[in-house]
Amino acid sequence: MPGEAPAACLSSADFDTIAEILAAIAIEAAVPVMAAYAAGSTVRFKRDGSPVTGADEAAEAIILQRLAMRLPGPPVISEEAQAAKAGNVPKGAFFLVDPIDGTREFLGRNGEFTINLGLIVDGTPRAGVVYAPALERLWLSGTHASTCTVLPGKHLPGHQDRRRIKTRRVPEQGLTALISRSHADPAAEAFLAKFKVNEYQKAGSSLKFCYVAEGKADVYPRFGATMEWDTAAGDAVLRVAGGAVLDETRGPLCYGKPGFKNPSFIAWGDPGAASP
Repeated sequence: MPGEAPAACLSSADFDTIAEILAAIAIEAAVPVMAAYAAGSTVRFKRDGSPVTGADEAAEAIILQRLAMRLPGPPVISEEAQAAKAGNVPKGAFFLVDPIDGTREFLGRNGEFTINLGLIVDGTPRAGVVYAPALERLWLSGTHASTCTVLPGKHLPGHQDRRRIKTRRVPEQGLTALISRSHADPAAEAFLAKFKVNEYQKAGSSLKFCYVAEGKADVYPRFGATMEWDTAAGDAVLRVAGGAVLDETRGPLCYGKPGFKNPSFIAWGDPGAASP
């Protein structure tokens, strides 16, 4: 069928190669993002009330162009592109792109925004890149999850300059829970009240997935609205690092849903801690 990409031909080696390419694209796309971050960026509001800036659009243009050149075949669903609004749900393999996740953090100039690129195969994230250019930190996953320091526009560091990451078991003193910096979520607070929580931390964008993947935190509940391009890349990193993103049925969050809307979910570093 048109708009479908075969998944059967992809192997684990391909996921590593794809992650490398996605990382290089994210690093390149960060150049206009950081230029706008330094100079100030115009903002307008979409019909759903969410903000979008010229930096979102500039980064997305680079990402879509580079994906078409370097990874042709799988369709691309991107937050600002019309493809995401057409209602077409691709089968097999496809990319989910958020050129700036955490636009409010971008506008608030706290550095906690990310560029997210994820590969979905048969409903599951299989490769992902989360790049926080203002923090100069990048997380990527294929068959392994790792992180490194890299400046916008520079070359992706080699494997020797990356650090493998993995989740941790919940410490005896209790969970470190991550909550959104920009979105109040009373339902998340009620959920966490069922557990022994030692510390609450606030963070923006997909950084929350990455901090759980690194073992810096244990749980990130999200009961507010999110879209698949918000979560795919961070989900890919967390899963490969040993964690899990569970939906309302306590099954893994799946992708390629009608409208690309996510249900509520809980991101866990230690999936065994999911029951209070």
